[in-house]
Amino acid sequence: MQAVRWHAARDVRLEDVAEPELLPGTAIVEVAFCGVCGTDVHEYAHGPVMIRPGAHPLSGATPPLTLGHEFSGRVVAMDGAHPGIEVGTRVVADPCLRCGVCRWCQRGEYHVCAKGGSIGLAADGGLAPLVRVPLIELHPVPDGVSDEHAALAEPLSVGLHAARRAQITPGESVLVLGAGPIGLAAVVGARLSGAGQVFVSEPNPARAEVARTMGATEVFDPTTDDVRTEVFTRTGRIGPDAAIDGTGMPVAIELGLRSLRRGGRMAVAGISPSELKVDLRQLVLYERTLLGSLGYNFDIPRVLDLMASGQLDPSPLVTDVRPLSVVVATLEELSAPNQHIKVLLNPQET
Repeated sequence: MQAVRWHAARDVRLEDVAEPELLPGTAIVEVAFCGVCGTDVHEYAHGPVMIRPGAHPLSGATPPLTLGHEFSGRVVAMDGAHPGIEVGTRVVADPCLRCGVCRWCQRGEYHVCAKGGSIGLAADGGLAPLVRVPLIELHPVPDGVSDEHAALAEPLSVGLHAARRAQITPGESVLVLGAGPIGLAAVVGARLSGAGQVFVSEPNPARAEVARTMGATEVFDPTTDDVRTEVFTRTGRIGPDAAIDGTGMPVAIELGLRSLRRGGRMAVAGISPSELKVDLRQLVLYERTLLGSLGYNFDIPRVLDLMASGQLDPSPLVTDVRPLSVVVATLEELSAPNQHIKVLLNPQET
């Protein structure tokens, strides 16, 4: 079969590989759609970032490896049992690899497992017709949720988790930095948490419009607007109760921190290798909280249920669906400024 293999920065190839071998406690999933994540783009442009040059302690995988962790599909083989899963079940994966025995796994915090990683970064992923997935990581897709929408459950879960980390409660005001996939997921997460106002800072007009569609109260362009002042005046001259960063950019994180009300909370969900220089007075004198938000933790089933109940329509996030054969051109396109939010690839079409 043909798979998208990461070898090094700017060296991603569509090449023939053997089909994955079924192992005890795993399933083979026939992939329907796989999203191209910003993490995939970063690995293409600058890697290795999250990919280890050597063997991963859980999977044993070493580069080259198959990218892709945002996928939906159908179980075609399995060795073992897992509730709700059988051959033929439509599924999505929570791609977090976990040891199951460390302190964090024992506490249910598998997403920060001491040896953790992710399918598509620490083991072969879903940018291929078939992928091997531990049964414990699979979730059935409810009837009425399309395969395309199911492939968005993973990135949307990032936003729900960030809203939880920011401790958003009903009626609160929220500032979201960036309207890429993570930021838009954060808008959804804030709304589902009951936020009364959700403001977004985003310079791209196309993404700004999608943010409005997904529930943003107002969107400001940080290149022309004084975002802090605009949000301050719209929150009774107090500032937002919470902020969520989806960019990983220090300038955005600093803006969010300065904008918060006294005692406000900020969750940083954007990942980058950047260093953050914080004016500690902004943190201490106003008793604000700054914390990280990594991926998701039992959030994917909730997203699937929200889709199935009609409370969450992810349609505006999908800006294109393409065959696997154009993956390198797609990664190159997404590594430069662009209008896309989420591009899905179909591994069954090469």
